[in-house]
Amino acid sequence: MEADRLTDLLGRPVAGVHPVAGGSICAAYRVQLADGSAAFAKTSRDGSPSGFFAAEARGLDRLRTAHQHGGVGVPEVFAVADDCLVLEWVEPGRPSAEAAEAFGRRLAATHRVGARTFGDPTGPAFIGSLPLPSGPYGSWAQLWAEGRVLPYVREARNRGALAADDAADVERALERIGELPGADEPPSLVHGDLWAGNVLWTTADALLVDAAAVHGGHRESDLAMLALFGLPYLDGMLAAYEAAADPPLADGWRDRVALHQLHPVLVHAVLFGGRYGAEAGRLAREALQL
Repeated sequence: MEADRLTDLLGRPVAGVHPVAGGSICAAYRVQLADGSAAFAKTSRDGSPSGFFAAEARGLDRLRTAHQHGGVGVPEVFAVADDCLVLEWVEPGRPSAEAAEAFGRRLAATHRVGARTFGDPTGPAFIGSLPLPSGPYGSWAQLWAEGRVLPYVREARNRGALAADDAADVERALERIGELPGADEPPSLVHGDLWAGNVLWTTADALLVDAAAVHGGHRESDLAMLALFGLPYLDGMLAAYEAAADPPLADGWRDRVALHQLHPVLVHAVLFGGRYGAEAGRLAREALQL
């Protein structure tokens, strides 16, 4: 990432650009500004699809609005372009039980802000490097089946990452989801890609990052994804969330975790193959017991 390019984007002189640890999709940098402050920049390693960084900036803006109503905070967006995104620099910290409980309460407030419709018809969305169908959808069941699960079943099958019997079980698990408790909830404002790595622990609390999948969805989906890859102090966070949730989560929500994990696991099957296709089949068979 060139300092001159960032100077033009920010309208402020840049003193240095230093690589830092980032994800598998984007290269990340600490940008030292001439006034002594810092910023965070990310750019795609292999070229990003059109609208990739704009989608993340848009998602952060929606989450920032929720933060004004008690929701989880997000970094400030300094600049966005086709090839990069520049955010405020946030000093990382360590998770704690207290911070996790506060995060749970604030996530409940984020979800409570709600959305006008299921999906996000305002523009393209992404999960990882994959495009995410935007909708709008008439119900959560339609969103989950047509916009979150079946597109990645098809792609995983095309890539040889999902066996035919596992795909059939996933499709069977979707047949009656509209009848499940909580399926008739209005859309919540959800992060949409809320694995543990997208929770940024700071010296004071936790922030949400990588927000290119923000949409109107089901709050149980965010909770299920946090459980999928092991958020620190998850039990305390979930207890705090439940206590703050308004309205309360529908009865038996923990039994539906497998159903809500189908989407992220199928995305992993498409991107990485390996065991994820078989795991999607296992989750589908668990969901079939609902």
